[in-house]
Amino acid sequence: MKYLFLSLLLAGTMVSVQAQTKSPDDYLGYKLGSHFTPHQKVVDYFKYVASVHKNIKLISYGKSNEGKELLVAVVSSENNMGRLEEIRKNNLLMSKAGKRNFELAKQPVVLWLSYNVHGNEASSTETSMKTLYTLAEGTAPNVKQWLSNTVVVIDPCLNPDGRDRYVNFFNSVVGSVPNADPEAREHMEPWPRGRSNHYYFDLNRDWAWQTQVETQQRLALYQDWMPEVHVDFHEQSYNEPYYFAPAAEPVHQDINSWQREFQVIAGKNNAKYFDQNGWQYFTKERFDLLYPSYGDTYPLYNGAIGMTYEQGGINAGLAVLTVDKDTLTLKDRIAHHFTTSMATLESVSTHKERLLTEFAAYFERSVASPPGNYQTYVVKADNLPRLKKLAGLLAKNQIEFSFGGTQQLSGFNFETRKAGNFKLERNDLVLNLHQPKAVLASVLFEPSTVVTDSNTYDITAWALPYAYGLTAYALKEPIKGSYADLAEATVARKVVRDPYAWAFSWNSMEDAQVLMALQRSGIKVRVAEEAFTSEGQSYKPGTLLVYRRENEKIFPQAGARIEAIADQFGVQLRYVMSGFVDKGRDFGSSAYTLLTVPKVGIVSGPETASLAVGEVWAFFDQELKYPVSMIGVQNLGDLDLNKINVLVLPDGNYPKDLHEKLDDWVDNGGKLILMEGAIAAFADKKPFEIKKKEDVVKVDKKKLHTYKDREKDDFDDAIPGAIYKVNLDKAHPMSWGLDHYYMLMTEDKIYEPLTEGWNVGMLKPGGYVAGLAGKNVQRKLENGLLLGVQPIGKGSVVYLGSDVLFRLFWESGKQLFTNAVFLMN
Repeated sequence: MKYLFLSLLLAGTMVSVQAQTKSPDDYLGYKLGSHFTPHQKVVDYFKYVASVHKNIKLISYGKSNEGKELLVAVVSSENNMGRLEEIRKNNLLMSKAGKRNFELAKQPVVLWLSYNVHGNEASSTETSMKTLYTLAEGTAPNVKQWLSNTVVVIDPCLNPDGRDRYVNFFNSVVGSVPNADPEAREHMEPWPRGRSNHYYFDLNRDWAWQTQVETQQRLALYQDWMPEVHVDFHEQSYNEPYYFAPAAEPVHQDINSWQREFQVIAGKNNAKYFDQNGWQYFTKERFDLLYPSYGDTYPLYNGAIGMTYEQGGINAGLAVLTVDKDTLTLKDRIAHHFTTSMATLESVSTHKERLLTEFAAYFERSVASPPGNYQTYVVKADNLPRLKKLAGLLAKNQIEFSFGGTQQLSGFNFETRKAGNFKLERNDLVLNLHQPKAVLASVLFEPSTVVTDSNTYDITAWALPYAYGLTAYALKEPIKGSYADLAEATVARKVVRDPYAWAFSWNSMEDAQVLMALQRSGIKVRVAEEAFTSEGQSYKPGTLLVYRRENEKIFPQAGARIEAIADQFGVQLRYVMSGFVDKGRDFGSSAYTLLTVPKVGIVSGPETASLAVGEVWAFFDQELKYPVSMIGVQNLGDLDLNKINVLVLPDGNYPKDLHEKLDDWVDNGGKLILMEGAIAAFADKKPFEIKKKEDVVKVDKKKLHTYKDREKDDFDDAIPGAIYKVNLDKAHPMSWGLDHYYMLMTEDKIYEPLTEGWNVGMLKPGGYVAGLAGKNVQRKLENGLLLGVQPIGKGSVVYLGSDVLFRLFWESGKQLFTNAVFLMN
């Protein structure tokens, strides 16, 4: 295959007698495309090139979960590199709509190239070394001119843990000659595969939410530069040709005409070189611009041009025979990604002035005239810990906000979905959209996203008030808060000696930290299953109680330890002086349950969905800091109740006889938590009562389909992530701490109500709130069970019909899941 564009670019390098830098081939000791390069060797090569070139600056921005170095190389002309900090600050000034004190004509444009966010899409990291070498040498045609106009930031690998997982697998199974047979072992990557990071998270869905350490560190650097153009390099099925922008519909309404136009400009320039080489490609299909947490949409909502490039190649190894009977090699894949890398640099350099002008205007417009129907969002402080987490997310994204006031206001109520009056109070969060990050803020908060096409690539609803379970209002007028910070309640108390019991509230996940600390100290903790009043003080269901007498029998210094834990977490500790209460049940009642210390197991392995396992694993390990055991399905028949008394089955495709392995364990006192697809293995199997609800409503199937639309989803049956309000049984422990709950539904599965258990979360008519849900789906989801608990013998089964831990940004779902683990014996 003749690579015309590559030959032109490298011609200068081949004839130059002055080039002293080792090429990737020379440095690595093998030709690019003949092996997969481990991450450390890639890092070493980047450091080597930077050590011999003045026009390169390396920035190490952190470590992956497994301790691998994360870095970028900044490359430009020597003149630009000499004033790099000035250029960066000028760029930031534009992104903050500041008054420019520099000439735009003398400012280069910033192009950021991100390679290998999905670890097993492995050709792009190989490409990054070729790109760095070509730019560093500067001897290829036009490269010096392009770099005089452009600062290029190259991130060789966003996901080194996942990439090395794939590379180590492949290098361990490939022979001396690659086997191109698609059925060969080297093309059959084992679970959990290399796509995700250490905790099995898809980092390309994490840009806005920043739940993962790699994303958090990368976004901190990204926010320090705010590039004008960002390209995210991916791979897709090896039977697909190359994809580059312009993107498919739906395109979010807040993506402006220039951002759309430049996608076409870049796409046509890429196409020019692909046409010269006779390479196949497609545009305007499959990859849309809606969901705000991608590597293309997040930059778009931050004023840049964001684009995704997709090379066919997942699991292609070094060579694979495609469905068209053509052999696709790693060398081919590198050539394609390299060509779009350089062609995009050419497009960016050529359109430098327009890119900078539009970039500056983007933020000026944001401050003067925010997009959307609303100008202010107010989030009520009805759950302070979750409000703090929301504020933390906004701060990570550099979205401005304030707190509090005394006004009487009116706005769209997210809960009722109608206009309503409310009073602005001291700790309410106020988000005024007249700010540089107006577009991103508007997209994250908009009550309902306009979706123009059902053929979406991801979820279609994500409004943060629903995700965080907080009361919120959208206002059509600009309002500013009166305070920069929350008014933190001071935790002051007069220590009481020898109370009957100590009481802690249960309103948030942070209260679970208190419970865990108490139990780690060997302190027995009870929970009030009903409200009660003692000495004029009201206590809600879920109140944690520590009885002095039963603890001092085994722990004489229990009081001092309890006081220390309250101080450690800064929580309010109340003293209850008598077991005789004013209202409710006295403390000797069975309504005050002694909580069992959870010993948690998580099922993982080929039967499970790795991303679902990752959500549960990361939640315990990273957020709760709570020990768990990862257990394979093959070992479930030998569970020891003394070692594992809570077992979580994430979404997956489990053996139909799995229930037989767990019957006795549950009957003897185990708690089984079934999430999403795990329910199917237990449905209609005695003694498990759960049963999928049959579709008894008439759905419209008379629509005639045309051959033209054969690849599109049926809009009437589509539900690519829509928000539904769940009707909660608020008396049940799983609901404590939640005033309301919204579920992100990605399937139309729903279950029959339990007759021998507790129907904790039901969908009722009118439950649909936002996102794309076709009329047939809405009919199916009008009545049925989503969240339930069934007692079986001494144990119980928790049914979670949808993903309550969705990508770990669905904060209110974390509360529900925490309740299920810690509060329900």
